[in-house]
Amino acid sequence: MNVLAYLIPISLVLGGIGLIFFVYTVKSRQYDDPEGDARRILSDEYDDQPKQD
Repeated sequence: MNVLAYLIPISLVLGGIGLIFFVYTVKSRQYDDPEGDARRILSDEYDDQPKQD
């Protein structure tokens, strides 16, 4: 039971660090890709229909 006294705070600290880094990446707009979306709409590379031979 004494191990839980160490593991719970360690896991909370690591989870908090991960959350802080995730919020930082969202605020620094690392997940935005407006140009890629515009190009994928016009591209034939990702068609859902199979090619006929």
